[in-house]
Amino acid sequence: MRFDVCTLFPDMFTSYLDDSILKRAQDEGLLEVHFHNIRDYSEEKHGKVDDTPYGGGAGMLMTPQPLYDCITAVKKLNKGPVIYMSPRGKKLSHTRAKRYARRNDSLILLCGRYEGIDERICDLLVDEELSIGDYVLTGGELAAMVVIDAISRFIPGVLGDENSAEEDSFGRRLGGKKEYPHYTKPAVFKGLEVPEVLRSGHHAEIEKWRKGKLR
Repeated sequence: MRFDVCTLFPDMFTSYLDDSILKRAQDEGLLEVHFHNIRDYSEEKHGKVDDTPYGGGAGMLMTPQPLYDCITAVKKLNKGPVIYMSPRGKKLSHTRAKRYARRNDSLILLCGRYEGIDERICDLLVDEELSIGDYVLTGGELAAMVVIDAISRFIPGVLGDENSAEEDSFGRRLGGKKEYPHYTKPAVFKGLEVPEVLRSGHHAEIEKWRKGKLR
């Protein structure tokens, strides 16, 4: 699957995407992530990309010209929908992440900054607005990282075992509930013991215990 990220801060993604599962997925050709610096498309002196909002108010807004030119250029490389990271968007969920992975082989993620972007970009180029929660971040980059991570877990081969994502919290195997507690060795740590049933080897009883601990 391919992600193209339009952002003012492409370097923010490097440390997160260059480690662990997501790095291996990229190395194996299961995942592609490309970055496009919106500032590179500005026609203003010194690469200016923001201005004061009409009607007044605090903060600055990202101006439409560099956004429009950046997204238009990226759409020539990626035919997927344009998704704007915005607190007013639909909430990202287990089900929505899975749907993105199943229905799309590519996505364009737009990261805003300051007080947001000129609404005309939403009217002209954005297909969907997506939120990761009811709070505001200083920019869309962290949200885009969350979206890439959540969707990537449903790409065949990324987790190794394709059933892994469905056995996690909110997955089909758990009936959409949150996971049961997990334990590993040693059996006793700081006076706290692993539940005896998990050490019993009785698979039916273990399964019963785990189902009873779902939240």
